[in-house]
Amino acid sequence: MTSQANRTEARHKHLCTRLFAIAAAASFLAACDTGGGVGIASGQNPDPVAVDFAIAYVKRPIPVDANGDIIQSDIREVFGFDLGANLYTRDRAAVSGIETNITFAQIADQGDVRDPEISYDGNRVLFTMRGPADPNLALDDPNQPTWNIWEYDFTTAMLRRIITSDITAEAGQDLSPQYLPDERIIFTSTRQRQSKAILLDESKPQFDAQDEDRNEPSFVLHVMNPDGSDIRQISFNQNHDLDPAVLDSGQIVFTRWDNTGPRNDFNLYRTNPDGTDLELLYGAMSHATGSNNSNVQFVEARLRPDGYMSTLVMPFVPDDFGGDVIRINTTDYIENTQPTLPGIGVLSGPAQLRATINNVMTDDPVSPGGRFQTAFPLWDGPDRMFVSWTQCLLEDPTDGTIVPCTTDTMADPTLVPAFPAYGIWLYDGAQSTQRPVIIAEQGLMITDIVAAQPRPSPAVIVDKAPGVDLDAALVAEGAGIINIRSVYDIDGVDASGPGIPALADPMQFTADQRPARFIRIVKAVSLPDTDFLDFDNSAFGVSQANAMKEVIGYAMVEPDGSSMFKVPANTALWFTVLDANGRRITQRHQNWIQVRPGEVLECNGCHNPGSGLSHGRRTEAFASANAGAPVDGVPFTNTEPALSALFGESMAETRSRHSCINDNCSSLTPNVNLVFDDVWTNPAVRAKDPSFAYNYSGLASPSPTSAQCMTNWTSICRIVLNYEQIIHPIWGVPRQTFDAMGNLIQDDTCITCHAPVDAMAAAMVPAGQLDLTNGISNIDADHFKSYRELLSGDNEQEVVMGVLVDRLIQIGIDPITMLPILVTVPVAPSMSVGGANNSGRFMSRFVPGGTHFGRLTNTELKLVSEWLDIGAQYYNDPFVAPLN
Repeated sequence: MTSQANRTEARHKHLCTRLFAIAAAASFLAACDTGGGVGIASGQNPDPVAVDFAIAYVKRPIPVDANGDIIQSDIREVFGFDLGANLYTRDRAAVSGIETNITFAQIADQGDVRDPEISYDGNRVLFTMRGPADPNLALDDPNQPTWNIWEYDFTTAMLRRIITSDITAEAGQDLSPQYLPDERIIFTSTRQRQSKAILLDESKPQFDAQDEDRNEPSFVLHVMNPDGSDIRQISFNQNHDLDPAVLDSGQIVFTRWDNTGPRNDFNLYRTNPDGTDLELLYGAMSHATGSNNSNVQFVEARLRPDGYMSTLVMPFVPDDFGGDVIRINTTDYIENTQPTLPGIGVLSGPAQLRATINNVMTDDPVSPGGRFQTAFPLWDGPDRMFVSWTQCLLEDPTDGTIVPCTTDTMADPTLVPAFPAYGIWLYDGAQSTQRPVIIAEQGLMITDIVAAQPRPSPAVIVDKAPGVDLDAALVAEGAGIINIRSVYDIDGVDASGPGIPALADPMQFTADQRPARFIRIVKAVSLPDTDFLDFDNSAFGVSQANAMKEVIGYAMVEPDGSSMFKVPANTALWFTVLDANGRRITQRHQNWIQVRPGEVLECNGCHNPGSGLSHGRRTEAFASANAGAPVDGVPFTNTEPALSALFGESMAETRSRHSCINDNCSSLTPNVNLVFDDVWTNPAVRAKDPSFAYNYSGLASPSPTSAQCMTNWTSICRIVLNYEQIIHPIWGVPRQTFDAMGNLIQDDTCITCHAPVDAMAAAMVPAGQLDLTNGISNIDADHFKSYRELLSGDNEQEVVMGVLVDRLIQIGIDPITMLPILVTVPVAPSMSVGGANNSGRFMSRFVPGGTHFGRLTNTELKLVSEWLDIGAQYYNDPFVAPLN
């Protein structure tokens, strides 16, 4: 018997033992009034207004393991394939409605169905379906059928797959379809069409990039025509973008999994249907809003008639597959207690309100008010919705008796949570009533309810066009532009110290006196699954937290903190602010930014992640702290007369405007090298600040980028920092000084001193207890010893009788053997994955006055700094890492 058959048989036996007990409780579901905040139900007749239109919903078996216990879901895992689901319709939204299984002819009980969505005229329903399963393959086998998008027409009873070509349909997993008001379809998919094209540009094979937990392929947003043609990727997250829905404005609201660094949350984002203007909508700082301040995630957001967002909230692993349904005021709030700009100082929240009076718990297996799995707002009343809801049920484990949750039963320690019993209900908030539409069935979950009710069609947002809304040259180049008004703007506050206008004045501050000098542009490195490339985890180095990264290039920060530069389009990016040495002075960005080809993405400044505030909405969170030029047609104070500004322009905007007039917009082009030229100081006022350049072309060790990128940056330029190939060779570069006769008078080559043997091959203690040679590490055989000594530390060593050994010190006497207790002496690492400025034991040696000043070039120090700043990975290219 197959594992699937075993699971089915176990499920059947387990559920049959509960058949009679749950049936008795089900009658209670339809006819009781629990009161007291436990939950609400009513035996009233079906609502007469709700029966005039059809509904569609999914029935699926409750997933159980071989022991008959519930297999809890994880909302971060969306790839799954569970058999037995089908899509049903009823001609009337009532208990007495005629039920039809519309997918059984396609998949019988050997497939899966999810995510139905209704057209605006109420005549059609989109959904995703998978199957029938191949019984000879495991359900997680990649050769099983994929998730495909289907459409059912209520008026003709016709069912069709949107993508007719089998080859095209099977090229990706497609979920969560939604009609756009222009009849196109937005959905989430593993197709990653534009991302895979960029992989080819990077000379890598095409593959499905995995989420940052490396658990399953990333689902990102795509758009296609009603006939399945012209499929285009519009979002470029490294994790999942889920549950797209359309706002009145025509923009898309969706759930984004932010899972970079320490962040691990589901937040609400919005974007245009072409992927432009993508930004946070709500929730990055509002997760501790579940019951008892527990953390919850925001999923399945839908617009309500009152303008609020109907949203489910639940933990990543929800009890009973459900959570609470709330309504969120995303018009006036960015976070639960943070209003948008017009409401600052006026509104205090909360933005989140419960959508029902049910006492739903998100932090306890027992929820007195039951739990919700779906909420579908209706448009025929002020506060009406269909919900998939299970009452709170308890079980006596000795005999399987099922009872509802009441004050008495919840106080009984012998009772445990029972299986959920999801049915469909009509909730009317105005009357505080909850009426049954479809009664729960044994062993099944009835979920994903949608109503074929006509509703207003949102506005149509036409895709932005090159030469009209988008810069045609940038589109052709495959690039966009980032425009930051000031890096000294922290959540709308001027955090520069002396003030942005003062820093911008060359008479008050020189370049060396300004803290922010450059922007580093960093790109995510997509990772394949282990079936495609099974590389060893040692590739990440001493920490996997920063995954793999590539550096795109550098841009200058202008005196007022502004910066404006090109970036590759259709790419997941983040930025950090650097000092004059190219070392990070701000925290790493913790969410991915994208631009579409030709798009200009504007933001006010930076964010303090410890503030509890969001700044994701570019124009609605805070007013800009950089007022820009005070008048038209004159230069900034004490700057070059030729760089006349327009009112309100930042220095970066002024410089780029003049550059685009005079030198082909060269100021917008990043550089793989770190280059500074003082273009601002008026020489009539004082001498210009000295120029400098830290060029890879001057390296005596291998360059991390191509010669072409060093002279002509394009959107496909990459700086790839692998320790063995790029960083380690620095330690072996000859650094010798000779006299006029050619005699060696000093040898500062790193591995001359930082080695376990001297020039005569005699054992010696490496200088500073730091071995920088390429011997194999005793911690990880996939790493050089130098890497581990720099970042993991080691034991202090000494030479004993001509042999280099770990030094031992006595810390006491063993009371039994009376022998000395000896231990090794640890040596702290010289570097930190936290970045160059957190690696003081190493970097401080090379500053003026340091013991190693002048031994490494500025370019070499910049190279080491950027490697440390992105996470000190051993490899930043999975295709050169060792395989398992």
